[in-house]
Amino acid sequence: MFMLQSDLRSAIQIAATYCYFNPNRYDSPSPRPVSVRTPSRLKPLHAAAVERVAEKPPICTADELHYVSIHNSDWRLALWRYKPPPQAPSRNHPLLLLSGIGTNAIGYDLAPGSSFARHMSSQGFDTWILEFRGAGLSSEVASKEVKQPVSLPPERLDATSKNPPNVISDSSAQSKVSSAGEKKETVESDSDQSQLLTTFTETFKRFSERLTNLIKEGSPEALQNSTLATQIRDLSQRLVDIMEEGQRSVSPPITDLLDRFSSTVENLQSQIDLLGKYNWDFDHYLEEDVPAAMEYILRQCNPKDDKLLAIGHSMGGILLYSMLSRNAYEQRDSRLAAIVTLGASLDYTTSNSTLKLLTPLADPAQALNVPAVPLGALLAAAYPLASRPPYVMSWLNRLITAQDMMHPDLMEKFVMTNFCTVPAKLLLQLTTAFQVGGLRDRSGTFFYKNHINKIDVPVLAIAGDLDLICPPEAVYETIKLVPKHLAKYKVFGEPGGPHYAHYDLVGGRLAPEQLYPCVTEFLTAHDST
Repeated sequence: MFMLQSDLRSAIQIAATYCYFNPNRYDSPSPRPVSVRTPSRLKPLHAAAVERVAEKPPICTADELHYVSIHNSDWRLALWRYKPPPQAPSRNHPLLLLSGIGTNAIGYDLAPGSSFARHMSSQGFDTWILEFRGAGLSSEVASKEVKQPVSLPPERLDATSKNPPNVISDSSAQSKVSSAGEKKETVESDSDQSQLLTTFTETFKRFSERLTNLIKEGSPEALQNSTLATQIRDLSQRLVDIMEEGQRSVSPPITDLLDRFSSTVENLQSQIDLLGKYNWDFDHYLEEDVPAAMEYILRQCNPKDDKLLAIGHSMGGILLYSMLSRNAYEQRDSRLAAIVTLGASLDYTTSNSTLKLLTPLADPAQALNVPAVPLGALLAAAYPLASRPPYVMSWLNRLITAQDMMHPDLMEKFVMTNFCTVPAKLLLQLTTAFQVGGLRDRSGTFFYKNHINKIDVPVLAIAGDLDLICPPEAVYETIKLVPKHLAKYKVFGEPGGPHYAHYDLVGGRLAPEQLYPCVTEFLTAHDST
C-alpha cells in the first residue's frame, strides 16, 4: 500500500512539474489584495457580472444554472439551483452547499435516489451548490485555452470487436467444437491480451515521452538532464508492472481497463496544459468565491433578515468555520443563520487523518515544484486498479466510503466525474491545519481556530465513525470551541455497522433515512427570522 501511495505521489509530482519549469507559457495574474469581510449589507453588484443560463449543459442536473463572474478575474463561478416543489413546506432562508477540495457539484447530486441537494429542496429549502473556481462548470473560462492533447494510437483498445470471420450460430455445430479448437481459442485470447498490454505500454510511454519533451522545451539548460525523463520512465515501468501482475492474477481480459486508461490520458494532458492557471489558495475561496456566491443568492431569494443557511462538506465546512471566525474577529455580521459541517475541522493535530499525506508540501521549496495536482485525471486512471481484482489500490475506496454504503455504479460515477485539479497553493495552506494552532491564513499570522469561541451562529458538526480523512476526534477538536448554547455534535455509525466514511456523510446509502433528517431538523429549528 505504501509503495502504491508513493507511486501516486510520484505521478502527481511528475505531471505537475512541467508548469514550474515552463512558467512563461501562461499569463497568471499575481495575487491581489481582497477584503475578507462579508459585507454587512448588500450593495449594488459592481464587483461581479451575473448570468442565468437558459440552456444547461447535460452534466448539470439542477433545475437552474447560474454564473457569477468575479471582478478582475477570468473565473466564472457556477451555481446549481434546486427549487422546492410546490407541495414542500415554506422556508425563510435559502441554503448554500459547499463541497470539498478538488470536487464539483456532482457529489451533492450523484443520482436521483442519491442526491443531498434534491432532498434538501424537497424539504422546502431553495438549495444552491457553489462550484469553486477551477471546479466543474466554473472552469469553463479557463478551458478555452486548452491545447491539443497527446495523440493516442489510432487502433481501438477493444479486442472484443475483433470477431472471427466465420461465426457459427448453429448450437449443434458449436457443440461439436473439439478440445483442440478450445485450446486454440485460449491461445488466441492470450495473444489478444498480450497485444492489448503492448498497446497500453506504448500508449503510456508515448504520453511519457510527450511530457518529457514539454519539460525540456521550457526548462533552463541546467534542468535538461535526464533526471525527470528517468523518473517518468520509471513511473511508466512501475505502472506496467502493476498491470502485468494484475493480468497474471485474473482471467478476464483487461480490455475495459485499458480503454478506460486511454480515455483519461487526454484528460490528464488537458489538465497539465491548464496547470499555470491554478494559482490560488484557500483564502481566495474565503475572500472572493463564497462572498460572491452568497451575495448573488441573497439577491435572488431576498430573505427578510438578509441571511442564508449553509452546509459544508470537508473543505466546505472548513470554509464556513473560517468565515465565522474571521467575521467574529472583525465584529461583522456573517449573514449566516446557521451552518452544518460534515467531516470538517480547523485543527487535525489530535487525529490520525490520512490528509497528513499532504504535509510534505509544507516545505515551500517542494511546493513550488508542484504547481497543481491533476487529482481528477489521476483518480480516474487509478480507479480501475482499486475496483477490480487484484485490487492493488483498494485503499482508495476506504477513504471515500465504508463497506456496503455505496452501490458500485455510483461509486464509479463519483470517482470518475467528481474530482478536479487542485492548486498546490491551496494544499499548502490547508496543511497548516496539521500544525500547532490549526489552520492559518495565507500570511501565517491569523489562526482561524482562535476566534471560534466568539461566534454567534448555531453550528451542527457531524462526523463519520470510519472517516479516515476527518476522524471524529478532529471534528470534535473544533466544535468543542463553539459556545455551548450554539453547538451540536453528532457522530454517525454504529459499532456493529452501518459505518460512515468521509463521503457517506453526503451520499451514503443510509444517509437519506439516518443523517438527512438530523440536518433538516437542525436547519428548521434555526430557519425563523
